[in-house]
Amino acid sequence: MRIEILNTGTELLLGTTRNTHGTWMGQELVKLGLRVQRQVTVPDGEPIEIALGEAMRRSDVVLVTGGLGPTSDDVTRESAAKVLGVDLIEDEAALRSMREYFEKRGRMMVDANLKQAMNLVGADVLLNENGTAPGIYAPPRLGGEPSCAVFLLPGPPRELYPMFHSEVVSRLKALSGVEEVAEVKELKFVGIGESEFHERLDEELGQIAGLEVGYCARLGEMDLRLIGTGGVTEQGALRAREEFGEFLISEEGASLEEAVVDLLKRRGFRVTVAESCTGGLISSRLTDVAGVSEIFGRGFVAYSNEAKVELLGVQEKTLERFGAVSEEVAGEMASGALRVSGADVSVAVTGIAGPGGGSDDKPVGTVCFGVAVAGQVQTLREVHPRSRADFKTVVSQRALDLVRRIVEGRRLTSL
Repeated sequence: MRIEILNTGTELLLGTTRNTHGTWMGQELVKLGLRVQRQVTVPDGEPIEIALGEAMRRSDVVLVTGGLGPTSDDVTRESAAKVLGVDLIEDEAALRSMREYFEKRGRMMVDANLKQAMNLVGADVLLNENGTAPGIYAPPRLGGEPSCAVFLLPGPPRELYPMFHSEVVSRLKALSGVEEVAEVKELKFVGIGESEFHERLDEELGQIAGLEVGYCARLGEMDLRLIGTGGVTEQGALRAREEFGEFLISEEGASLEEAVVDLLKRRGFRVTVAESCTGGLISSRLTDVAGVSEIFGRGFVAYSNEAKVELLGVQEKTLERFGAVSEEVAGEMASGALRVSGADVSVAVTGIAGPGGGSDDKPVGTVCFGVAVAGQVQTLREVHPRSRADFKTVVSQRALDLVRRIVEGRRLTSL
């Protein structure tokens, strides 16, 4: 079934409001065995009518978000009425629901809200228990050809998402007739890129009948997406595990920090971090995970040389001889953090984020890692020439993965 999402709202194109509807709906539709074929975003006004007409000619279902409010720029109902060639009438059920909404909150319903009770002739009202804007469902053939179902849904996520589950899902199931829902399996890997998958596994995965394979590369990580029925996704996942198991961090969509925290909890390890060039980003990522206090008590941001000496016990002679960005200093930072915190494992980073500060032997993007566990310290030096923000992200990613690898007993090697 061809499904298109039409997002309306000038604010989405100005960038003042982030558009997350496509991501969320895509995930929900896959659970039903359905896929989004296209997503379009248009400003308020006449473009809605034009875009809706175009979408209906190429789709079986169009999900429209936004433009159902009481203000003058909310014209989605009117645009849909023109495209479908039907009139708008006041719907008693919608009006009653709106009045109850205001009464429960002790607020006065103004005349402008009456606009929100207007419905397309022959369409169903989708009740909104979380706001004042009812949705509308126009079944196929309401406006003649082309035969296309149209859902008009409110823009705010707090209203849209509950309405989608309560009013849209059942109708989509009836329209689609999907009996066997394809399984979607996503495996998340770190420290490996698309090219390596292509070289070592892509052709083999392509030979599994009925398996759809996709990749999504991000800074420091890659997702392998497997879609299919009848167990073919597990066949693909098994081969991926066999070939790249040491780089696999999750098959349930967990982030690297979530995977690391879960691993540390299971192994009974407490962790600490000593950060220079990342300025606290590693600690921030760890503390984004609920329950992290079980394995993380303190971290150190030692940006200056003085802080490295005072907080972590780095020797001044080490700094003078090798410089702040060196494996020797990273090792002493990791050892000092472990000693001061009383943790079981530590990771330290020191590097040159740029855009200035590099040299011939230590160019911008140079970073040194120190990892300490059970009295043993390992160090690595790598170069990641990126923008300052991307450098910090990649270094934090790499540091977390080094913790994962050393706790799992894996060998630490530079990328």
